[in-house]
Amino acid sequence: MKLFTNRRRPYTFGPYPLEKVPRADAVPPTGTPPLPRAPRERSQMERGEAPAPAPHSVAASIAPYLAFLRELRDGDTAPLPGGLYFTPGQLSDNLKGSAYFLDAAMVGICPLSSEHYGGRNSGDGAGGGAGGASPLEGHRWAVVMLIEEGLGAEPGGPGDAWLKDSETARGILRGGEIACTLAGYIRRLGYFARAHFGTDSGVDLAPLIVAAGLGRWNGAGTAVVNPFLEEAYHACAVTTSMELAPDRPLSPVSGDGALRFRHPAHFLGLWGGKPGWKRLSGDHRPAHLGRFPLEKLKRRETPTTYISENVPRVPIRGSFFNRAIFGDLGDKAKAERGRFALKHPFAAAMAPVFMAFVPHQDGEVAPAPPPGTEDFRKNALDVKAACHFLDADVVGICRVPEYAWYSHDEDGQPVDADHEYAIVILIDQGFETMEGASGDDWISGAQSMRAYMRGAEITGVVARHIRGLGYSARAHTNRLSGVLHIPLILQAGLGELSRIGELVLNPFVGPRFKSAVVTTNMPLEVDRPIDFGLQDFCEKCLKCARECPCNAISMRSKVMFNGYEIWKPDAEKCARYRLTNLKGSACGRCMKMCPYNTEGLLKHRFWLWVAQMPFTRRFLARLDDWLGHGRRNTVKRWWLDLEVVDGKVVKPKGVNEHGLRSDFPVVPEKQKLALYPADLQPPPDFSEAWPVDRAEGLQRGRTAEKPSPMR
Repeated sequence: MKLFTNRRRPYTFGPYPLEKVPRADAVPPTGTPPLPRAPRERSQMERGEAPAPAPHSVAASIAPYLAFLRELRDGDTAPLPGGLYFTPGQLSDNLKGSAYFLDAAMVGICPLSSEHYGGRNSGDGAGGGAGGASPLEGHRWAVVMLIEEGLGAEPGGPGDAWLKDSETARGILRGGEIACTLAGYIRRLGYFARAHFGTDSGVDLAPLIVAAGLGRWNGAGTAVVNPFLEEAYHACAVTTSMELAPDRPLSPVSGDGALRFRHPAHFLGLWGGKPGWKRLSGDHRPAHLGRFPLEKLKRRETPTTYISENVPRVPIRGSFFNRAIFGDLGDKAKAERGRFALKHPFAAAMAPVFMAFVPHQDGEVAPAPPPGTEDFRKNALDVKAACHFLDADVVGICRVPEYAWYSHDEDGQPVDADHEYAIVILIDQGFETMEGASGDDWISGAQSMRAYMRGAEITGVVARHIRGLGYSARAHTNRLSGVLHIPLILQAGLGELSRIGELVLNPFVGPRFKSAVVTTNMPLEVDRPIDFGLQDFCEKCLKCARECPCNAISMRSKVMFNGYEIWKPDAEKCARYRLTNLKGSACGRCMKMCPYNTEGLLKHRFWLWVAQMPFTRRFLARLDDWLGHGRRNTVKRWWLDLEVVDGKVVKPKGVNEHGLRSDFPVVPEKQKLALYPADLQPPPDFSEAWPVDRAEGLQRGRTAEKPSPMR
């Protein structure tokens, strides 16, 4: 965890202090002529053709996902939006922020020139054949991005066999996801844009890295070295007709020939960026453990909230977001259901990438498991290593309770509870972006979509790999899921149920995450639920309920709902607000407000420890307000307020820019909450509108059973 805060570091600077490296006015000459590009036959992986499943490596399972991304490199360009003008500097900062939000390690911008076509690194992608690439018509600028290598396994340690020889495939996958999303975003703003990654590139990435100020040629002119990552990176780019502000190239190396940037301030993270000392960034931990020390938390046999044996299975049709599709919430909510999270063009650009993965959540299973895959513990550690390697933030494993399966799918057909285990991953929506937002403004939908996209990618690859080992496995995402994620997050030991209600809170990433799941019959060692004192803390802290813009979060004590104990929110109110939010896209204000939405500093690790002492919790809840946590930090605001209306990008009519409501009266007995248990839901196969009976819901809220104090 970091020693020093990055609250004053502009988000567009990125995680590394590249701004501290000396710059030149022109690209230094390499002294080495460009190498010609020779024709060659691309490998199966590069063509996106999966070879026979290999038990030792996830690279084969990544290959098809590269093929899915390859189809999204280019596309139609929307008309230029009218009435909007941004300077090249504003557009450059916005694209850098977008790339960092998608987890690029470094971003630079440079003009395109003839030396960037053909040469050392170009593949046989769009823009030219094997004899040399042709300039891309209308493309004058390049946004160049470096991707940091993933968490690796220790040689011979957990996950080593799965991750062996997979780093290149993983780097190309991440670069392809970022580049395709960014190119799609630019095209939605009315400019030509094309993604370039791996061998599917119409440009030579090496000189682009140098021109964009992200690296220098080594002495032999054979490789480009980054001052922080050296040669341990993967590159991708987006070329575009959008007029941008260029970055200056790095200065030639000093007399001692050092290519690496070394400074004590970077080593300790004093400048607010990612520390050079790996122990402070979590990069020293092996892949199977991930960056967060969940293994140090207290474990229990059962969750900290009571779950009875009478929890009913419910159909997908009963979810309020699905009910909106059928008109249960009225015409306005029905009209907005398909666009509420995609109203911003950046979020809309993620949808094609996300949707390209969804059809491949399930598939054929290899005939028989190979020897050595019967070990429950080894399998669990290998799975966790692979998920963290592919950039999951937190991973846990549990058995799937019967009630965690939906009873019926989207078509009203019964869902088979056919898998015993669940691999649950959490994707952090990003502290810094959350710091700059109100929680329900125009970036909110993109925060969700990024996590959904990444979750679909990770679980899709892992499920495919498990099927290749001869075990049935299926990914479950926001778009297509046969399971409810919340009970699985709870049972997998990834958090405790919070006052926010239908949300399990993780002690390290707080509530600001989205989940994805793989269910499988591969034998896996399961994790136990955790206890870090959240039930008592949430009982004393009402901040999320106080700040909820639609008063949907309970200010009262917990109730019994469908057979389990919960601070049950008014799900109808919440869904209506998120669907019809006029001054933003969706909503995540409760995540923004939570005291556990922290930066991950060393001092917050200390406060997590302190919060486990019962007598400190009321004070800590008040301290969060006194310190002003939850206010918008404008230094972290990088996005443009834009809205897509009838296929055109326009300036929105307003923006939610809430401050803290510290003096808002909290009167639990006056709060009216409607509850809709299983018996009030529409039939699973009912395709017409089933209007919500709010009067009955309010009555159920007033008469809800209280949990027994003996539990």
